[in-house]
Amino acid sequence: MRLKDKVVIITGASSGMGNAASLLFAKEGAKVIAVARRKDRLEKLAKQAETFEGKIIPLQSDISNEDNLRNIVKFTMNEFGKVDILINNAGILDDYMPAGDMTDDMWDSVLNVNLTAPMKLIRGVLPIMIKQNKGNIINVASVGGLHGVRGGAAYVTSKHGLLGLTKNTAYVYADKGIRCNAVCPGGVATEISAKEPNELGLSKLMSGVNTSPREGTSEEIANILLFLASDESSLINGASIVADSGWTAY
Repeated sequence: MRLKDKVVIITGASSGMGNAASLLFAKEGAKVIAVARRKDRLEKLAKQAETFEGKIIPLQSDISNEDNLRNIVKFTMNEFGKVDILINNAGILDDYMPAGDMTDDMWDSVLNVNLTAPMKLIRGVLPIMIKQNKGNIINVASVGGLHGVRGGAAYVTSKHGLLGLTKNTAYVYADKGIRCNAVCPGGVATEISAKEPNELGLSKLMSGVNTSPREGTSEEIANILLFLASDESSLINGASIVADSGWTAY
């Protein structure tokens, strides 16, 4: 068991990469606080893990809400008295809007979910991890955090910011026994999608999509998250691990 008795918070757990990671972590012995808005999905997820070494505890929560964010850490501490691992996985797209078409509402919404919420969760767990003298934070970023047109202006900005937050947190708290890394998936088959794609932004994005060798799966990303969450990756800190089948190598 690579995560036996570890307490893990995973946001965006009701589908895609968060769902796959929650199941894999529970199989490896972790106590997973699975956070998402859809309660029915979370309850189904918890039942899937009933025979595993670890377990999944559903927590319905909207990370765009300040009170909900504070409650995630409070709930976890009330249940287990510690937080070993935080995985900031939840994220949203921005309809591929370029700067010239960006609305204030879209900008604020995407930055709030993709960057501000992870910062606030990190801020919430840091005092706990400092007291424990150990902790592990993993942010699910994107190749959009490394390149300019793997999404719209707000999405790309949010993921670039998340990588900056990752690096700053990693170095500042390294001497406290805390690690912080990021995973940068390329195209992955998940439910996240643009509702009303911007014509200009989508056309620029699609001009490079055919250079991607293949789409990834949520399970493949979950395996990378497991490695970073385990002690096997103890020397890795402040890294941005690209998982895109070589897309950005072109």
